Amino acid sequence: MTVNCAVAPDGRPVTDVAVGVMMQADGSYLLAQRPLGKPYEGYWEFPGGKLEAGESVEAALSRELHEELGIDVTECERWRTLEHDYPHAYVRLYFCKVTAWNGQPVGREGQALAWQHLPASVSPMLPAAIPVLEWLVAESVQGPA
Repeated sequence: MTVNCAVAPDGRPVTDVAVGVMMQADGSYLLAQRPLGKPYEGYWEFPGGKLEAGESVEAALSRELHEELGIDVTECERWRTLEHDYPHAYVRLYFCKVTAWNGQPVGREGQALAWQHLPASVSPMLPAAIPVLEWLVAESVQGPA
């Protein structure tokens, strides 16, 4: 399924972004630190990137995780969607749980990577990543939605 362009409440275009919540069997998840020169540099986030025209969320996520981390996604499932209004962009984030991949994640764009358990020990967190941590906590208490 591809995603359509839309307009934010303030008239700015909506940027569609595929985001991977990479989960290991032990419950750990991968966070990446935003590299220098990008908005919110130094903040921690779940890896992913913008959808290209006509691209599905899953295809964009596979492409982005290969480009950024050098892995090939073999299992992912669309999980949650969140819109967030940053000063530099209005984004619609499509979070996918990634549960299997080939290769070892490496920061191919110079970004630091950290496998984390709840609660996250790295900071600061990118504002739109905070609800994801809350969803993961809720699932760990009550099971998947």
